[in-house]
Amino acid sequence: MIKAEYKKYTLNFKNPSGTSRGILRTKETYFIILNENDKIGIGETGLFRGLSIDDLPNYEEKLAWACKNINIGLQKLLFELSNYPSIQFGLEQAILSLNSNNKFELFPSNFTKGKEAIPINGLVWMGDKSFMKSQIKDKLASGFSCIKMKIGAIDFDTEIELLTSIRKEFSSKEIELRVDANGAFLPENALEKLKTLSELDLHSIEQPIKQGQLQEMAKLCEQTPLPIALDEELIGVFSVEDKRKVIHTINPQYIILKPSLVGGFAGSSEWINLAEENNSGWWITSALESNIGLNAIAQFTYTLQSNLPQGLGTGSLFTNNIQSPLEVKEGTLHYNNNLQWNFNI
Repeated sequence: MIKAEYKKYTLNFKNPSGTSRGILRTKETYFIILNENDKIGIGETGLFRGLSIDDLPNYEEKLAWACKNINIGLQKLLFELSNYPSIQFGLEQAILSLNSNNKFELFPSNFTKGKEAIPINGLVWMGDKSFMKSQIKDKLASGFSCIKMKIGAIDFDTEIELLTSIRKEFSSKEIELRVDANGAFLPENALEKLKTLSELDLHSIEQPIKQGQLQEMAKLCEQTPLPIALDEELIGVFSVEDKRKVIHTINPQYIILKPSLVGGFAGSSEWINLAEENNSGWWITSALESNIGLNAIAQFTYTLQSNLPQGLGTGSLFTNNIQSPLEVKEGTLHYNNNLQWNFNI
């Protein structure tokens, strides 16, 4: 018999981090801890307040229910919790962890052996011009060849100025630039902004307009001079039929998978299969999980063997993250087996 419990944990940002939804100073998360004959399994249910579809008043009740009913089997649990993607993901991790020879090695590979690394983008948070510029300089100095900049919170002309200053110094062959609007543009002026951005030889833009406007987004994807990646658009879409409808209606250039928000490994795999059927590209991004969730996402991502930089550089954002072997070096995520895990909460 498996025993299960959950624990809440609050991550503290080293620096307040700006998004178009406001400033983030803390991020709460939950760990599911399984015990079977003194063998331990750990998973993280990375709830993201204001963004997760399962940010609901009964969230902890559902977590408690999942722990109480852990022995009905993973598939039944996932089915019963289909509207709680972050809990689904936590359970997938915890069961894999419990069944592993090493509770932190969910997908053994050359990545977990420390032989190969995953290329990632460097993330630049929103803020005033000087703050954003200093972040960009830091990322370039750290060896990143792909930078993702969040836009949409400050004046658009200032953001264009910042991007232009990078392009003056570095061509698109030297630095790949991605931007993430988090739905900040309006449908009526989005195309005009995309045309302006496209002149800067960017890789792509994430979620230019708010999710749920399928026809407007489809029109944008058809007319855009700059590849569009769907992100928030995938949140809260549960059935395969509905997922297929989103992909076929919008016909995006890319989709971005955040396993905590789209139902873990199973949910992400479903989206990837549909994207590939549609000749849409994809990459995977963490959603401000601790190193427990980030580790699971990174190991899963490596098995998919994508050649695009992934969005997995969030581990160093917190003052009290779980100590782990994950390490960012020269724009890649490594698994350094000389470093130890310390899960002690």
